[in-house]
Amino acid sequence: MKFGVLVFPGSNCDHDTYHVVEALAKQPVTYLWHASEDLQGCDAILVPGGFAYGDYLRTGAIAKFAPVMQSVAKFAKSGGLVLGICNGFQILCEAGLLPGALMRNAGQHYICKQTYLRTETTDSPFTHPLSRGQVLQMPIGHMEGNYFCDADTLAALKRDDRIAFRYVTADGAVTAGANPNGSLENIAGVLSEGRNVLGMMPHPDRSSEELLGSADGLLLFKAMAESLAAAQ
Repeated sequence: MKFGVLVFPGSNCDHDTYHVVEALAKQPVTYLWHASEDLQGCDAILVPGGFAYGDYLRTGAIAKFAPVMQSVAKFAKSGGLVLGICNGFQILCEAGLLPGALMRNAGQHYICKQTYLRTETTDSPFTHPLSRGQVLQMPIGHMEGNYFCDADTLAALKRDDRIAFRYVTADGAVTAGANPNGSLENIAGVLSEGRNVLGMMPHPDRSSEELLGSADGLLLFKAMAESLAAAQ
């Protein structure tokens, strides 16, 4: 199996993500340049954090037109695993691979802090080893992480068990105080209809080693590797 990490002009977490896959999850990994349509036979695609194309227009709005994203869209439609982190989540929403949108933080300020996430579903290639309700610690670093969708979409996400994570307190309570950016119903991550695409604002790539304060993020990368191995 092989992982691919997308690289856009402005990406700043591509090397972090690559390091986690190669050195910690111990899986083959390669970089995928934004201007190429070639996914190099990768079995999973990682869309990292960073300011793709400077995010000058709207976060992810320009990146969705990159040649590589046309290939990622086809890959996802065929059932391939795709994980979008922070700016990657924004790109996946703009590209129509995930529902909803990421708006400016409710406080209109950039936020960089540790957060707690509650696992809302274990029915996905990214969360299957976790327990429903399990609390993870991961940092955020964003200006536009306020997740929003319309009422019908929210109802569908709930009905289909596609809310992956919610912001919570350390003991797992969903509260307004635990919501760092104003996201609708404390939503921190969502799944696609096929459950093979996950977008999340917190950074599992920045929380995969105890040296960084938490190794909880590594659980997601290992889960992906296990899912791919089981499918082979």
